[in-house]
Amino acid sequence: MDALKGFHQNILTDNAKKLLRIIVHCGFFEYLRMPFGIKNAPSHYQRMMNTIFPEELSEGWLIIYIDDIIIFSETWDSHLSRLERVLQEIVQVNMKISLKKCHFAYSELKALGHVVSGLSLGIDKNKVAAVLLKPMPQAKKEMQSFLGFAGYYRQHIKDFARIAKSLYKLCDQQTVYEMTEERVTEYEGLKNSLKNAPFLLMPNWNLPFKLYIDACGEGLGAALHQTQIINDKPGERPICFI
Repeated sequence: MDALKGFHQNILTDNAKKLLRIIVHCGFFEYLRMPFGIKNAPSHYQRMMNTIFPEELSEGWLIIYIDDIIIFSETWDSHLSRLERVLQEIVQVNMKISLKKCHFAYSELKALGHVVSGLSLGIDKNKVAAVLLKPMPQAKKEMQSFLGFAGYYRQHIKDFARIAKSLYKLCDQQTVYEMTEERVTEYEGLKNSLKNAPFLLMPNWNLPFKLYIDACGEGLGAALHQTQIINDKPGERPICFI
């Protein structure tokens, strides 16, 4: 679910109105509700949402990211019950939601650049495709931006640190920006890893895990795996790469 113009549902205190006052030649204007663009607005709104749903959050079946509300359940009956609880809280605090942005009873959804289901966690390929279509970074800031994007998905990429090693060194202040053949190869390799990143299993806490570890003089890494029934057959898949 999505809160309708979430920030605007917060009524400002008199002191906040003064701090956000806009002065012009003919007088001044004041916001009555919290506007978009204030530096601390997201954190304030997140705290407010957390105080509205404390029990639901502590029970572990509700996720709130600013104005986005995600409810997940193992059974249809429990899902309906949880949805009813959340909607009752929404009505009680007079919160408005955007019906056109709400999605109910989905077995899979897209959230924060991921495709999430009860069984797996994958990368939203549409988000990745837009970045992969961009030309090769021509400056340090562009490379830092690319590495920041790729690093967000590093749990999906085996040997991420090794693949991106020289690209991170390229961003050092003391390093002259030059895309050598080695760095171009790493850059293309990292793009390919993003493009072909596997879906990660959701952990089943009732089953054993396998932890694969590798280390050398330059670094270390690990992969957490588990064997689960996939398409009616047992199969070992990664849960995350570290």
